[in-house]
Amino acid sequence: MANPQPASWRERLYPIIFLSNNLISRIGVILVTAAAVFWVFLLPSYLQGEAASAYLGILLFLALPSGFFLGLALIPIGIVLYRRRLGGTPAITTEFPVLSWSNPSLRRLIIFIGVVTFANMLIGANLTYRATAYMESVQFCGLTCHTVMKPEYTAYQNSPHSRVECVKCHIGPGASWFVKSKLSGLGQVVAVALNNYERPISVPVANLRPARETCEDCHWPDKFGGDRLRVLTHFSDEGKMTKSVLLMHIGGGGARGVGIHTAHVGKGVRIRYAHSDYQRQNIPWVEYSRNGEKRDFFAAKAKKEDIAKMDVREMDCMDCHNRPSHSFETPEGALDRMMAAGVIAPDLPGIRKTALEILKKNYASTAQAESEIPAALERFYKEKNADVYSKRQAAVQSAAKGALALWSRNVFPEMKITWGTYINNIGHNDFPGCFRCHDGEHKSTDGKAVEQDCNTCHSLLAMDEPSPKILTELGID
Repeated sequence: MANPQPASWRERLYPIIFLSNNLISRIGVILVTAAAVFWVFLLPSYLQGEAASAYLGILLFLALPSGFFLGLALIPIGIVLYRRRLGGTPAITTEFPVLSWSNPSLRRLIIFIGVVTFANMLIGANLTYRATAYMESVQFCGLTCHTVMKPEYTAYQNSPHSRVECVKCHIGPGASWFVKSKLSGLGQVVAVALNNYERPISVPVANLRPARETCEDCHWPDKFGGDRLRVLTHFSDEGKMTKSVLLMHIGGGGARGVGIHTAHVGKGVRIRYAHSDYQRQNIPWVEYSRNGEKRDFFAAKAKKEDIAKMDVREMDCMDCHNRPSHSFETPEGALDRMMAAGVIAPDLPGIRKTALEILKKNYASTAQAESEIPAALERFYKEKNADVYSKRQAAVQSAAKGALALWSRNVFPEMKITWGTYINNIGHNDFPGCFRCHDGEHKSTDGKAVEQDCNTCHSLLAMDEPSPKILTELGID
């Protein structure tokens, strides 16, 4: 018996064309075709390994591969399901349509795929552009999940970085970290949808991108910062104002001079530390290296076997500047700021003491606070200082609005955020901050302690003076 002739390419292709002529496989073909077309347009970005925009990474590394492989999967799935519906292979091996443009079924299939693919390209391009532009906006980050992000968004609007987009710091350049952040965000979306997210949101943020890849895009550590004057204004309960004047020795990352940054991020400096708590407030061990010389400092009663079990972190900007765009005030500091600005008149009798008592009360909701805080402050003057209220009603009402504004800026009952919930490590007045290490108790084996000399970081030019002479001499009074 003669060997059968090998099947031609048309004969081999007949079953595939016939069986793929179903809705599921057609959808798969459309997805694959559209993804392939987009891939051609975005090939330069693939070759560079980075997207021009971080949010373009969602198209490059998530949407296109997902659509492409989903389409590839749908084609055989549709073939298998269609084959089963026809009753198996014997039912489809009799005769297949001719693969020719004159075949109406094949012609309609090709026209359908072409038209839908073209429309998909136009719609997909527009949606991708609009979605990318929107996801880069501050409104998307701050307002999409309103209750969850309201505290951070409110603080951000009053921060030095209020003109910097959220993605610049939280994601930074490149698509890889964008993909990581969005994959991490999937769990957060589910938590918000199920209403089982953390209240308050725990900090520091886990797996945060290193500061050297975000902060240092704008803040060059090698630049010498020099000295900066800082004036701290404080009011007593009687409304008397005093000022403290500090000359902060900022320094820089270079070898020049001295200062805070020189000591911590200067050339050749590397600092590592172990912390026993998630918020990194309890630091029993510090390793300080400079130009190859290394020294270990241990807190009092710290045990090496316990330290060995703790997380070790290399210090960067975020260990001190841990709330760069989302800082919250203490009630005392917030009131001093408002009184210094004149929003709350300092000469209203008992204003500071009364306002503090009202601000520190627990309110079950924002609505309750908005109703009770202004009313409580006005009631105090109506009932106990009626003469003051009758003469200075406008000032009292301004103070009531100011007090509510302070509370609304810092307290969010729905997220269980109150005064002092979020620790700020800059300085050492309100929280331990610098004193986590510079407490005089962290010592090396030879008895040398981590420095606690005040003049290392700042020079005290005036302390709680009504009219500091130095400010008059500088023309800043």
